[in-house]
Amino acid sequence: MTREGNKYFDKQKYADAEASYKKALEKKNNFPEAVFNLGDAMYKQGRFDDASKQFEQAAKLLKDTVQKARAYHNIGNCSMEKQEYEDAVKAYKQALKFNPNDKDTKYNLAYANAKLKDNKQNKQDKKDQKQNKDQDKKDQDKKDGDKKDQQGKDGNGDQKQKKGTGKELSKEQAERLLEALKAEEQKTQEKMQKKTAKPQDAKLEKDW
Repeated sequence: MTREGNKYFDKQKYADAEASYKKALEKKNNFPEAVFNLGDAMYKQGRFDDASKQFEQAAKLLKDTVQKARAYHNIGNCSMEKQEYEDAVKAYKQALKFNPNDKDTKYNLAYANAKLKDNKQNKQDKKDQKQNKDQDKKDQDKKDGDKKDQQGKDGNGDQKQKKGTGKELSKEQAERLLEALKAEEQKTQEKMQKKTAKPQDAKLEKDW
């Protein structure tokens, strides 16, 4: 059943390969090759969590150090696909413990480290951008608050001004008031004139 699964795998019929590997495991539980190859079939189908579990199980079951290294290498690949770069780095390092000279694992480890560094830098950049945005928002809110305060002060001034303008007279009213004041002033002057007027020289007729 495992060999049949391998044939399907070579033909890129990964679902059929998976089914064959599972049948093999039903016949012989924890058969290392079937466990490992089942992980490969799941990986090819984009089921990276399921595949990673199979490779972890294979790493425990396999006795050969090179094969163990391959299992950890594939665990690293699953983590890379999930963009879990820190886990990928750990898995590749574990693989190199069992096979220190594996060039593919060394390359993947370097790549995972670079992605991890970029990821951390991006997170830091986003954090800095958020802090800057928050600070800008605080500054803008403060400016808006100051502007409202100033507008409030100006508004009061306007209200006072409007109250003042409410008492202003129209042109006609002003003219009538001016005429009335003139008339009143004229009357006052006339009264004053009567009080202060010198008596006219009386023609005295003497009775000689």
